[in-house]
Amino acid sequence: MSRADLAVLILVLCLGGACGPRPATRLALDAPIGPIIADGESRVLLRLRAGDGREVRAAEISANVLEQDGRGRIAGVVQDEKDGQTAVEFIPGVNPGRLSVEARGNALGSSRVALTTRLAEGDAFQDGTPDFLRLASPQDRAAFRHWFTLLAERQALSGKLPPEINDCAALLRYAYREAMRRHDSIWASESNLGGLPAASDISKYSYPYTPLGPRIFRVRQGSFLAADLTDGTFAEFADAKTLIAENAHFLTRDVYLAQPGDLLFFRQFEQSSPFHSMIFVGRGHFGEGNEWLVYHTGPEGAWPGEIRHVRLSDLLRHPNARWRPEAGNPNFLGVYRWNILREAR
Repeated sequence: MSRADLAVLILVLCLGGACGPRPATRLALDAPIGPIIADGESRVLLRLRAGDGREVRAAEISANVLEQDGRGRIAGVVQDEKDGQTAVEFIPGVNPGRLSVEARGNALGSSRVALTTRLAEGDAFQDGTPDFLRLASPQDRAAFRHWFTLLAERQALSGKLPPEINDCAALLRYAYREAMRRHDSIWASESNLGGLPAASDISKYSYPYTPLGPRIFRVRQGSFLAADLTDGTFAEFADAKTLIAENAHFLTRDVYLAQPGDLLFFRQFEQSSPFHSMIFVGRGHFGEGNEWLVYHTGPEGAWPGEIRHVRLSDLLRHPNARWRPEAGNPNFLGVYRWNILREAR
């Protein structure tokens, strides 16, 4: 082929677009087939396609959920083991509703897909606690126990309590709620709890981004129903009796079987507020190698009461036998565990 013929061929090809920039390939993100239940645990694959059929590699894709209110999170971008197709791995949050997932690729553009998740209405143990609130993974249960006991012990050692902690039930409510939060710098600043050691948070949800909002304590008997979300069955406040009856379950009367984050309950009939609770901390977070408990005495007359940090060994030798956590003590109701920590049968 002569140089003249080659020049003509190149000109024809360029006029046809072969020499110009390659047109952008549109990325497509497919919605899954079937309903998505807002259980905070299921893994849903959102498949990715390129408009011109080229291969989409997981390494070149980033993805995120546009809503930041507990509707869901991205676990990663993966290759489906069944067909090898690249997909965004999405985990629905526990808050049902509409959300959007966006995927981006360097040369592939971006794509969004709108999803709708449905309320998870289950109550596996028929104890009134919705499954969307339960912490099914060992990692989440460990994270809750860590923060619940750490926050209770920190308050016991701080010398200055938040105004809301004025009795034993208030201490439980405070530590329970705050253990569910995201413990970032904003939380540390707002709560005056800076300087705590870094630790993993619950991944399934964060307070108050659940269908219950801030009303996380069950105050009525019965199994969980969707109607409970709006009919006053859950509240921000619950006394010690309600916490033990509707939000926790009995484990044992052997205190040596307690795990960090478990609760000790007593009933003192001669007191105006007979139900009393203590938090079993375990080995402690602040350098002490003993088995510790934290509790608030509650007010008595003009005295507002105080929070105490005591060794289990000392409590077992309490001069008043009705405060000893022993199986033979009729005032000791036993060791209880939060329903959200209840493990599958």
